[in-house]
Amino acid sequence: MKILVSGASIAGPAVAYWLQRHGFEVTVVERGAQLRGGGYPIDIRGVAVEVVRRMGIHGELGKAHIDTRAVTFVEPDGSPIATLRPHRLVDGDRDRDLEVPRGDLARVLYDATKERVEYRFNESITGLDERADGVDVQFRSGSKQRFDLVIAADGVHSSTRAIRFGPEEPLHRYLGYCFAGFTLRNEFGLSHEAVIWNEVGRAAALYAVGDRPLVHGFLNLSLAIPPFGAFRDPQAQRDLVGRAFASDGWFVPRMVEAMRSAEDLFFDMVTQIRMPRWSAGRLALVGDAAFAPSFLTGQGSSTALVGAYLLAGELATTGDYATAFDRYEKLARPFVEANQNLVTAGDATMFPSTPEALEQRNRILQQLPALPSDDEPAHSAIDLPDYTG
Repeated sequence: MKILVSGASIAGPAVAYWLQRHGFEVTVVERGAQLRGGGYPIDIRGVAVEVVRRMGIHGELGKAHIDTRAVTFVEPDGSPIATLRPHRLVDGDRDRDLEVPRGDLARVLYDATKERVEYRFNESITGLDERADGVDVQFRSGSKQRFDLVIAADGVHSSTRAIRFGPEEPLHRYLGYCFAGFTLRNEFGLSHEAVIWNEVGRAAALYAVGDRPLVHGFLNLSLAIPPFGAFRDPQAQRDLVGRAFASDGWFVPRMVEAMRSAEDLFFDMVTQIRMPRWSAGRLALVGDAAFAPSFLTGQGSSTALVGAYLLAGELATTGDYATAFDRYEKLARPFVEANQNLVTAGDATMFPSTPEALEQRNRILQQLPALPSDDEPAHSAIDLPDYTG
């Protein structure tokens, strides 16, 4: 069976790995000219750690582990509220969970698949014509090819998903925030740590990956309506964020200045993708294209890894693709929704949008080290089938 995967970030190479391991012939197309490096650190937690163990890449990812040692929350004037171990914020396991730069995870997944999977960069899907015995795929390059199945793993704004499911706006569950991410020089003396500053409806964060000369900067603001007009206009993005933080103190002015000239600026809304079904005919979705939980949950990469494992495993062990797609969704959906439900619109713990919510959050932070949780964390809320044989 020939399977086409759209997207070469996290979910795409992950599902490609398992598909080729189960004996499928896999092609991955990626719109970019090359593998995209960089990006902010991501977490691999709970059952996703077991998935990367079964892939045989846990050791390689362990070499890239960042080991963030502290997260400090500060008042508007910069005075500290609380300093916590990162795992306390996410019900994590400090000795088991992995934290790696997004680009390093993408590279490790690519290296694990490049010898047995065909990658085509500078390519994307522009049309799908489903037939009784396959899918005729039209590519941006003008070529056509038939595949048995197509898997969309090309992110929140998936163009492959749009071909079969239509515009993305009805699929979004907007969480009430937009953010700008960028890098800037580490002139703050930070090492292996993050610092988060809050005002009502605004937040600024500095994230130091080890002792690197650059830190990740984030500026987050509450907006009742997504600024759709700014999403394709970098100058409008810079102006929107600059106006929102114009009168703030702490290191915010330096961050805004760096944001205005940053070549790696990334701006987007904080959103989830919620779909009643993750497949249509011979097309299935996985990762953010199907069920983005938003970066506020810290579970985007973990849900993508688990979803990819389940989708490929069901295709390998179930007699037909339609049944496999149904079983994949039945297994994965409760896990995905448990993680998506970690946040609701406008009430993210990191970014309080009312004075009352900010005051309450700060009280909770000061008590957090003494508040153990008896609930099963969402990142472990699934029993993984064993497809490895």
